[in-house]
This record gives sequence, C-alpha cells and structure tokens, in this order.
Amino acid sequence: MGILNLTPDSFFDGNRYNTEAAALDRVSQMLEEGADIIDLGAFSSRPGATLVSYDEERRRLMPVLKAVKKHFPNVKISIDTYRHQIAEEVVDEGAEIINDISGGNLDKQMFPTIARLQVPYVMMHMKGTPETMQNQTGYTDVVSDIKAFLKSKIKQLNALGFDKIILDPGFGFGKTLEQNYEILNRLNEFHDLNYPVLVGMSRKSMLYKLLNITPDDALNASTVVHTIALLKGVKILRVHDVKEAVETIKIVEKTKYAK
Repeated sequence: MGILNLTPDSFFDGNRYNTEAAALDRVSQMLEEGADIIDLGAFSSRPGATLVSYDEERRRLMPVLKAVKKHFPNVKISIDTYRHQIAEEVVDEGAEIINDISGGNLDKQMFPTIARLQVPYVMMHMKGTPETMQNQTGYTDVVSDIKAFLKSKIKQLNALGFDKIILDPGFGFGKTLEQNYEILNRLNEFHDLNYPVLVGMSRKSMLYKLLNITPDDALNASTVVHTIALLKGVKILRVHDVKEAVETIKIVEKTKYAK
C-alpha cells in the first residue's frame, strides 16, 4: 500500500503532492514500482495534528481521487478517512477500501455506513485523536489491550453483517517508543483475531527517534521493521517507499521463513 498524502503538514512528505499533476506523477511512480494499493489521505494524523474540517478534507481529496481514477482506471484505491460521509462519497467515485485511523470511534456512523457499502475496511487502534493521543499511552498490557479493542469492534461489525476487515495495531498512535517495539515483537499474536494485519511504520518516529536521525534518513530502518513484520505474518505494508518495500517482500517470500 503506497501512501499519497494530500496534506500540507504530514510528518514526512507534507506539501509534496498537493497539486493534481504532482499527485498523478507520484501515483504513476508508485504503480511502476509495484504498489498494489494507493492510499489517499487528505488530513495529517501525525502526533499533535488538529483534525481538519469535512469541507477541507473533501476539497483536498475529491479532485485528486477523480483524476487518479480517470488516469489509472484499474488502480485499487484506499481512502484514509474517519468520516462516514467521505467514505460514502469516495466509494461512489471508485475507491475500494476505507482506512479509518479511529476504528469507528471518531464517527459513530462509520460502522453502519461500512456495513452498507461492503468494501474492505482497515480498522486501526488509536486512543483519543491525533492531537491528544500521545497523552494517552497508559495500558495494562499494550498488545492485550489493543487486541481487546479490536475484538470488540470486530464483534460490532459482524453484528451488522460485515466481515471485510483488515486490522491495524496503530503504530505511533497513542503508544510510547517502547510500546511500539513491544507491539512489533508480538505482532504474531494478532493472528488470533483471524483477520489480515496491516502495519504502518514507514519512516515513523519509533524509528528516527530511536536512531537519532530524521524521517528523511529512515528508509533503511523502515526496511528493517518491514522485514520483521513480514516474518511475523503481516499481509499489508503501508509505505512511503514502494520500490524498497516490494523488494523486501520478494526476498522474504523466497526464504524458508515466509509465512
């Protein structure tokens, strides 16, 4: 899953793809490098970020989505949104996956909407909002608590007749550096929930803060954690650097360790 941020303030590539031409060039590059899914996001969810309005999210997102579908009609598009209204609109425009950082917590109409739309839904764990999440890092046991959250949400969706779920433990969303590495070390435990697991660790602070580098210098670190995640059975990598991630997948799949 290749990331396309349509924001001025994302932690790594903010303001790089906020014109239609730049966005299309980036999509073309990611597809050439082997991306299976393009994930469009029109608001920053970095720690401390303030959530943008519905109108602003829609203004940034819809023209680019329409342009991408026009120029790349066969591309599989995921939309990073927590709003049910956006989910409805983008599916009408050809998006095939909804990627919700809040697991339904920021919009109580998201679950009924997803159940009606019947498109795959990435359900991520996060405490609070991006603005407040790093003040909410208390857990009894971080992996067990996240699993309990996801299990409860799965039950709610199943009760609505929905089963197209992808799980995301939410690296960096309301977790300390040490908690992020505990989740990474115990990723295999999420398979108990019987849904595919997606991870988003690309160039995140869990990497560059540990190594005392910048996000720009965190490509090698991203490849290392992606390798670990694949060896632990993760099915989808959400990444900024598609070429390197595809190479990592190919190598891991060729080894006896591939799940």
